[in-house]
Amino acid sequence: AKIAPEDVELVILATSSPDDIFGTAPALAAELGASRAIAFDLTAACSGFVFALVTASQYVRSGAVKTAVVVGADCLSRWVDWSDRGTCVLFGDGAGAVVITATSLDKDALLGFQLGSDGTGACHLGVTSTNTPVDLGNGKQGSSSSYGKLAMNGKEVFRFATQKAPEVLTELLAKHEMSGEDVDWLLLHQANRRIMDSAAKRLGIPQEKIICNLDEYGNTSAASIPLALDEAVRDGRVKPGQLIACCGFGAGLSWGGMLLRM
Repeated sequence: AKIAPEDVELVILATSSPDDIFGTAPALAAELGASRAIAFDLTAACSGFVFALVTASQYVRSGAVKTAVVVGADCLSRWVDWSDRGTCVLFGDGAGAVVITATSLDKDALLGFQLGSDGTGACHLGVTSTNTPVDLGNGKQGSSSSYGKLAMNGKEVFRFATQKAPEVLTELLAKHEMSGEDVDWLLLHQANRRIMDSAAKRLGIPQEKIICNLDEYGNTSAASIPLALDEAVRDGRVKPGQLIACCGFGAGLSWGGMLLRM
């Protein structure tokens, strides 16, 4: 990106598996040498990178900062139940990042976005905490907390994703007077190939336009979209000027769609 670390003014780390539950972004910024940067974590599970990129774009568009680094990183191997072969084999660890900078309106790559969440579905995917009472004496009681293992109702998450991803992108495209025919690449959170195929079919996008590296890395949560995008740019598939329809979805339940003009 040809950006000096000291020129970075904002670092957002999208993660659900931080090294420090109080936030890992400040330590990351320090390691990058981004001594002037505001740094904070953003937790939105597999939608995290989209949420973080949209958040950073608002800082840049408002003039609050000129240069931001957005990172999607997760280490879900810390939280899977290795005795549950129905879930542990699905997930991987990874990290990806992008740099965004202020530009003129006609060169703004983020054409549009749509974010959402539905807490009534939180029970279908997550890592929940448990509290154990601790007697403090004199009739007072505290608690000691710990987290369990990642649990997922695959059937319900699949149903949610196959409905929400194409719905959000259809609405976004319509809002910008576009259709699936205008999309050069479809980039979804790398959770399940059948979800990608289903969304492509509903959007009228040929399967050969799906960016997928799921078979290489598994579901890397917030890292999956930037990892796949980086590979597609590096190998020459994604070219300047092309339109990418992108959607993240996952625990929360949460979802986020965006249209990117590369």
